[in-house]
Amino acid sequence: MTKNEFFARGNESFFFDDPERTAEYCRKHWPEECAHIIRVADEVCRNYFLFDLEHDLERTWEPVCFDPEGEVDWEYRPGNDPEFSYQFNRHRFFICLGQAYWLTGEERYAYHFARLLMSWIQNVKRTPETEKTTWRILEAGIRGEYWVKAIWYFKDSPYMTDEIVDACYRCLREHAEYIIQMHSPYRYMSNWGVMENHGLFEIGIAMPDDTLRKRYTEIALEHLEVEARMQILGDGVQWEQSPMYHNEVLHCYEDVLILALRNQIQVPDTILQAVRRMAYADLAWKKPDHHQFIMGDSDDMDIRDYISVAAWLFQDPVLKSGGYPILDFESVWDLGMEAAKQYEAMEAKEPEFCSAALADSGNYYLRESWREDSNLLHFHCGTLGAGHGHSDQLHVDLVIRGEDVLTDAGRYTYVVEGGRFEFKDPPAHNTITVDGKYFTLCKDSWECSKLCQPVKGQYKFTDRYGLVQGGHLGYLDMGQGVFVNRKVVHIQPDLYIIMDEMYTGDAHTYQQYWNFSEQGQVKLEQQKAGAAAKAVSMEIPSALYTGKQAQARFFFLTPGIRITEYQGKIARHYNRYELRQGLKVEAEGNGFTSLLTVIQGGAADNLPKCQVTKLPVASALKGIQYPPSMAEALKIETCGKEYVVIICHQEVNSPTDLEEADACMGFGNVIVFDKSEDDKVGTVLHY
Repeated sequence: MTKNEFFARGNESFFFDDPERTAEYCRKHWPEECAHIIRVADEVCRNYFLFDLEHDLERTWEPVCFDPEGEVDWEYRPGNDPEFSYQFNRHRFFICLGQAYWLTGEERYAYHFARLLMSWIQNVKRTPETEKTTWRILEAGIRGEYWVKAIWYFKDSPYMTDEIVDACYRCLREHAEYIIQMHSPYRYMSNWGVMENHGLFEIGIAMPDDTLRKRYTEIALEHLEVEARMQILGDGVQWEQSPMYHNEVLHCYEDVLILALRNQIQVPDTILQAVRRMAYADLAWKKPDHHQFIMGDSDDMDIRDYISVAAWLFQDPVLKSGGYPILDFESVWDLGMEAAKQYEAMEAKEPEFCSAALADSGNYYLRESWREDSNLLHFHCGTLGAGHGHSDQLHVDLVIRGEDVLTDAGRYTYVVEGGRFEFKDPPAHNTITVDGKYFTLCKDSWECSKLCQPVKGQYKFTDRYGLVQGGHLGYLDMGQGVFVNRKVVHIQPDLYIIMDEMYTGDAHTYQQYWNFSEQGQVKLEQQKAGAAAKAVSMEIPSALYTGKQAQARFFFLTPGIRITEYQGKIARHYNRYELRQGLKVEAEGNGFTSLLTVIQGGAADNLPKCQVTKLPVASALKGIQYPPSMAEALKIETCGKEYVVIICHQEVNSPTDLEEADACMGFGNVIVFDKSEDDKVGTVLHY
């Protein structure tokens, strides 16, 4: 295969259309990203490898350096973590060399690309042993993307000789046949299948031979179509419950759509619809700072680039509102300058929804607005998501004024001995355990010896209020089992009521975990309860979280609880964690038990006064008071407003009756009253 034969088709069949103008665009609009890419490329030229790009799957923080004048060891594995070896052999840095080549015009980047490419091809052979390391099938699929993109940057370089191009061509064919050979039903359900077949599709597009191109792309599309139907839930979420892997899969499908469009290849409508749903899931869960939640095995990453590409692909102004105003650094290299012009000219239209229920995956979002300084709560009650999912049933994340307050723990590592369980187990999440036991038990880094069935509840969003709820069956296997249920009520803009309900006929202890962002400080306080008529007189323990721009006060309204502080960990990126504060709330109960928490958010320098009072609930017609095991109520007084919230734990209205608290009367399981407007009926969030 000669160089001229391999590069016979023009740029219009591949990604960027005009690399010189693309480089000029990036130097103008994305100078910091340009500097980063050039720095990485310079390091690679001297055999110095540090993986710190935004979308590196497993980041590293300590460089690995080989002799600048010698060979690299492609099997090198520092410590006991094989993830370095996998990341190293994906060759994402080849693209950095290509981008630096056009950003600077320096041929040395082409020289070192050719040197490293040939080093790998000549020294790394596929064997049963290397198929577990350098030739692991996932890396083969990912290389399909990175090699095809990278070599096209250098097509005009004198360092791209016939010999090098032929070696690359033959090795790409070996990759393609290997991916086809390794296909199995496992691929239909795993993100591996998408990454592998996406690589196969890109290799197919690169083939100058029409027969090979047709074979590889058709097989890839056939597999990708089934994988889209299997893996992408009706709400658009990739089933593994990890926003990061969701977006890796989305990126793969976006690449396929770009290349299919440029090569007039028809893509099944099921893939198109799945990609659109995935982009809208990103929009629904995008935090005010434009990042994804660090749910499951996820890092803290900006996701606007994925949304931007989808916005261009579908010419969708709502998706454009969730992306960048102009194409970002990476996207413009993939889409080209013509697309950059089209994207910039597109209208951006704010979504008609704020809160969202991604009910198939069990992820719910109570959003105040689409501003960058707004509030957002995420609640999870859904499937585990296999190996990349964590023990996070009923977990909540909370963002106030655009800043994290309550957060997940992230992933940190995939090595059991390195602390894998510490980031996966329930205490790393804002959830509840019973008798100190876990509702999901990890067996190793990827498997569980015990799973937990979620029980999704009704949800409701109005202009002023929201309700999400759910439970699980993770404790029905212990003695007289416990059904755990969590209700979250949102009063716009920044009041949250969290009611945890434990249904059982036995005595148990309960542990409630609150894990705070490492970017703020938490201080325990003690506040006197209000003196409203018939109020339950008690001292209310509370805690104040203070961040840079946000504050949040937590009121713990359940009598007899114990609150202890502990030191937790958070890993926003792979291989690095930081210490953070946490609170454990413990309670004992015989029979039904509840834990009631109110969270008030606001600005760090101006958190309004807030009075929270526990109220009894009575039968309006029979004149009796219900025990707390049947119904509870509370009053919140802040900013000149009085809200009364009634929450019933079971049916109470028999025969015809109404619930009453603080002279507010209504019928329903969850009712919110704004006393300045209504003390009858209220807003019923759940019947």
